[in-house]
Amino acid sequence: MFKGKKYKDSVKLIEKAKLYDPTEAIDLVCQTSKAKFDETIEIHLRLGVDSRHADQQVRGAVVLPNGTGKTVRTLVFAKGDKADAAREAGADYVGDMDLVEKIQKENWFEFDVVIATPDMMGTIGRLGRVLGPKGLMPNPKAGTVTMDVARAVTEAKAGKIEYRLDKTNIIHCPIGKASFGPEKLMENFNTLVGAVIKAKPAAAKGQYIKSCVIASTMGPGIRVNGSKLG
Repeated sequence: MFKGKKYKDSVKLIEKAKLYDPTEAIDLVCQTSKAKFDETIEIHLRLGVDSRHADQQVRGAVVLPNGTGKTVRTLVFAKGDKADAAREAGADYVGDMDLVEKIQKENWFEFDVVIATPDMMGTIGRLGRVLGPKGLMPNPKAGTVTMDVARAVTEAKAGKIEYRLDKTNIIHCPIGKASFGPEKLMENFNTLVGAVIKAKPAAAKGQYIKSCVIASTMGPGIRVNGSKLG
């Protein structure tokens, strides 16, 4: 795979075998974000659990103190007063069966977060096959199946992100934009890692955080000392 000059210059700043302290890694990731656009900074956590077992799942949501730097489009499935509350909170799209049909018939996905009241889950259950693979299906653990739709919309807009294990026991999450600078990125990093540590399953044995890598959209990965994280 071809790597450009900027990428190669960034690689020179990083000691490949070194495990960096979190603050050093955040500083470096800002230095290596050299693209012409505002790169997203992502964290990749490999955990010492087995996602194939129900009692070792790690999933939840957390509001990053400085947001993600991304404009979040919210879709809310609700009726009556709850639909009105969602609109007042700033939801981009609010509806019920009409939106289900729009997604099914028009392959419409102009949204980033889906929120639903519990009574709507039976209706949108038929969308599981299309929303599930995209990570968009509402879930109580993520706070996206709730009667308090107004709060859910507000939190999503403020920078609430969902974290969950993939099949290789890794969590991939954005923690902001390169333009945030080291201080704000560090606050977001600590908030996310703290939430993941708090969500440690009782069945998890041995070292919980096996490895941690931070990278910008176009930049190289920077390895973080997992033992400094808990």
